[in-house]
Amino acid sequence: MLSDADRTDLLAHQSELAYRKGDMIFREGTVPSGIYLIRSGKVKKYKVNNLSKEQIIYVAGPGELIGYHAVLSEERYPDSAATIEDSLLSFIPKEDFTAILQRSPVFTARLLKALSHEFTVLTNSISVIAQRTAAERLAIALIVLREKYKEGSADQDIVLNISRMDLANMAGIAEENVIRLLKEFKAEGIIETDGRKIAVKDIGLLVKKSNYQ
Repeated sequence: MLSDADRTDLLAHQSELAYRKGDMIFREGTVPSGIYLIRSGKVKKYKVNNLSKEQIIYVAGPGELIGYHAVLSEERYPDSAATIEDSLLSFIPKEDFTAILQRSPVFTARLLKALSHEFTVLTNSISVIAQRTAAERLAIALIVLREKYKEGSADQDIVLNISRMDLANMAGIAEENVIRLLKEFKAEGIIETDGRKIAVKDIGLLVKKSNYQ
């Protein structure tokens, strides 16, 4: 998203922050004082419904910005963000962010593209929850996560490191269903598991399981 020059200016007054898995970065409804650049790790963006259940709407990885929606709209955070693994983030004051927006049309265009991508992911996730079976939802969530973990990775075998609860909240199904379906996927040779780690062994079978049209 960032050119070298924009990255240098954006990080001129940054604060580097280390988060452990599960740490809260910002909470829905709070007032933003800046944005965050993910240096390493993964971050979930989610909303909590009136039954106190999470719905994960996006997973962000290294090189992505989070928290900028609220700064752009000059409103409170519309969702919450927390780490799903140990992560390193740069906090960037909103004054630096808005200054670069005003002088860099390339950065602005890239930011709009990122916004569009996130909106597409959100729209698709809403469609998934409304129209798909539990197995299809889980398969699609695993495909999306595999693509996210593949970004910037040179490894042939992509290993997902995510809790069953987060996976359930992303797919919009119960945690016990995730556990049962993962066992089924494993028995069918689609995945391998090691603790909370999941390796997709047959992406073709996973795509077929998703029934994604």
